Amino acid sequence: MASNRPHTSAPARELALIGRLTQQRAVVLAALVAVEGFVGAQALHNQLTGAGTPVGLSTVYRTLTAFADAGRADVVRDRNGERLFRYRPGPDHRHYLICTECGLSLAVDSEPVETWADKVARTSGFADVRHTVELAGLCPDCAQGRARVQ
Repeated sequence: MASNRPHTSAPARELALIGRLTQQRAVVLAALVAVEGFVGAQALHNQLTGAGTPVGLSTVYRTLTAFADAGRADVVRDRNGERLFRYRPGPDHRHYLICTECGLSLAVDSEPVETWADKVARTSGFADVRHTVELAGLCPDCAQGRARVQ
């Protein structure tokens, strides 16, 4: 007998990073993995419920935040301050350049930032230092489109 539950490719080890293994968390993770680029919790919730998956908005928020806290989702803020999430398949921290018009995101070389942050942490004596670097602008296509309009 076939199950009508959505199939998830979310590995159990990924879910174990955030505690209790539940079907809803697995569904949220699978949806996050499937999204290209960054997505807000509300948009991901709308996508899931629109596909007939019963999951609460608070579960989506908590799951995305837990994955970010576990280092498995990158987080940026859009123009309005909404947190947007992108699945990170490995533990390596990344920074992105995001188009404020279309949402295109490109991972950028952040070695200088990481080196600087490590040095500040070492020389200050602080522990568990975290940092946020957000780069935003217009991608070439959106900049060209905007120039045509003006």
